[in-house]
Amino acid sequence: MDQEESAMDPQLPEKRYCVSRPIYSTPSFEVDSERQERQDNSSLRQMLTSSSGCSSKSSLRMLKRCLPIIDWLSRYPIKEWLLNDVISGVSTGLVCSLQGMAYALLVSVAPVYGLYSAFFPILTYFLFGTSRHISVGPFPVTCLMVGSVVLSLAPDNPSVLTGNVTNPNGTQEDLEARRIMVASTMTVVVGLFQVAMGLLQVGFLVRYLSDPLVGGFTTAAALHVFISQIKIVLSVPTGSHNGPFSLFKTLIDVFTNIHQTNVADLVAGLLTIAVVMAVKEVNAKFQHKIPVPIPIEVLVTVVAAGVSYAVDLDSHYGASIVRSIPRGFVPPQAPNTELFLEILGPSFSTAVVGYAVAVSVAKVYAAKHDYTIDGNQELLAFGVSNVLCGFFSSFVASTALSRTAVQESTGGRSQVAGIISAVLVMVVILALGNLLEPLQKSVLAGIVIANLKGMFLQVTEVLSLWRQNRTDCSIWIATCVACVVLGLDVGLLAGLVYEMATVVIRTQFPLCSSLGNIPGSDIYRNMKDYKKVGFDAVRVFKKRNKALKKIHKLIKKGKLKASESGELSVVSLGLDNEAFESEQDTETVDVRVDWTSDLPVRVSVPQVLIHSLVLDFSAVSFLDVVAVKSLRLVIKEFLRIGVSVYIAACDDDLIRRMESLALFDDVVTRDLLFLSVHDAILFIKLEVASKNTSNPIMDKDSKEPLPFTEEEDLIETYDNQPRAIHELSN
Repeated sequence: MDQEESAMDPQLPEKRYCVSRPIYSTPSFEVDSERQERQDNSSLRQMLTSSSGCSSKSSLRMLKRCLPIIDWLSRYPIKEWLLNDVISGVSTGLVCSLQGMAYALLVSVAPVYGLYSAFFPILTYFLFGTSRHISVGPFPVTCLMVGSVVLSLAPDNPSVLTGNVTNPNGTQEDLEARRIMVASTMTVVVGLFQVAMGLLQVGFLVRYLSDPLVGGFTTAAALHVFISQIKIVLSVPTGSHNGPFSLFKTLIDVFTNIHQTNVADLVAGLLTIAVVMAVKEVNAKFQHKIPVPIPIEVLVTVVAAGVSYAVDLDSHYGASIVRSIPRGFVPPQAPNTELFLEILGPSFSTAVVGYAVAVSVAKVYAAKHDYTIDGNQELLAFGVSNVLCGFFSSFVASTALSRTAVQESTGGRSQVAGIISAVLVMVVILALGNLLEPLQKSVLAGIVIANLKGMFLQVTEVLSLWRQNRTDCSIWIATCVACVVLGLDVGLLAGLVYEMATVVIRTQFPLCSSLGNIPGSDIYRNMKDYKKVGFDAVRVFKKRNKALKKIHKLIKKGKLKASESGELSVVSLGLDNEAFESEQDTETVDVRVDWTSDLPVRVSVPQVLIHSLVLDFSAVSFLDVVAVKSLRLVIKEFLRIGVSVYIAACDDDLIRRMESLALFDDVVTRDLLFLSVHDAILFIKLEVASKNTSNPIMDKDSKEPLPFTEEEDLIETYDNQPRAIHELSN
């Protein structure tokens, strides 16, 4: 009979395993297993010594880590990969050129600067990056974050401009120069932040940007991008708004001036959105049948530029066109250091967002193609790229999923495809840029809006998040609403604070359960989930604390008093003056409560004789100083009332932490540690059965409870009840 039939037949014997071993406490297990002391090599001197080695192998390894191109280019399979990279690079280069020009509108600068931003970061990422597939360049969310700073420091309204960045009597050319100066300066600051984080090896910080938080943020950013491009599609004038409620102010301006809509721009924009979205759906549906995705952005741009040039939409219909795309590159210029302090906050949030998006996309394709990326090296790569971009009149570089998808789906195997795409962008800058001068800006805005579909579809995640985890759903909604109302930078901070608050709340109020044993096994489960005989120790503990609180309150009001033997007696009945408080010092009264008799307060306390308490520490990952002090106090408090405490399932690192934090002393010894909950339970049963009193932990004599030490008397735990449990002793 096969295994499947054996598993299905209930008459067959169950699969079991039997293990015979001693009952292990942690000290006895360490003796039997000959535990070795671990050598601590984490001192600063040892780390500096080990990291400052200068052998040829370590130098080469460090060089390859800083310049990954040295490692992978020497192993580049030319015959297998080069043709695919060339095809992918040409396709991606066309998309990069047009998306760069389109995303420049989000930064409120001329489209030619978008071409620069699509060219320069590829060069440095080719040298420093570790992802083989991402396409580096402008990303709409970071572009919008830069654009909000640009509009705040160089707005359209000359009366708002400050002395550091403008001249009130400046021309449109001066305004354009000021805006690109603000954008490039912010790009340098973003790059410096990323380089600093890379050198400090803090790439792990991106883990705090959870998927719900990033989803809510990018959805709100997509809404901001959509509203900012609607005014270009309609070609209506709006004010330069930034900060809280800026999105709603822009919407009000759009609807106020909607009667000034340019029909030619509106038609071109709507046609672009419809055609691009439709063809992208075809590309996605038939991606396995079409060898190369249809470059619809390129086709739409070429057709739109040709129609605009032939009909002369600018002269006849007043359409807003690109107008001027100068050939060649502008000379490098230093950033304006006077702006650094004004843009530090937005620059840091933009640096984090740009890195988080890029690493998320890179990890997707790294997992798909079975290789790894270095998060800290990615920080350095993007940081160096942004610093270079800032000196060449460009804006922040990250990556876009749509552009990366084109590079990967067209057969891209490495960043050689990225270099080829950069060459194609350079050809556009040097030779073909003037052919795009008649292109309507509404066409570029339509391309931007069409590429927002994936971000808007993230709204569908809300329902699934609500079913899976309502806390994550609340993070998504809170971040999205905060970013819509407060702006992207402040909204991201608010969402991060809310996410951290949920983590703190869940950490400070963990679930605590009483475990019951599955008969005939070493398995322990929550007694609320399984039908086991026993009692809820946590409920008993809370009920007794509640009773003690009420007793103390009655003593303080003079309604109860303690006799010399410690028993409670009732004061004579009469009218009570609620404003009167007894001068009796209840802190020094030795109150003894007989939990087996009726209490003088209305609190129902289960009558249970507890002689041992086992704490399952299998889920505990670390302890700090305060935790160790509280744990020591709790153990001693239970020992004072004759309840032995045992700690089970601690890993070795946690035990070392307990030893380093001086948890153990003459009273709290290492003998209370056990290898598993079952070991502790079996030990307790044997001790109770044999009435062995030689163990100091199990020794329960009739001595008076040990007094609190001065240090322990100052520690407040369990709602200021360190003395309440002390008074439980009989």
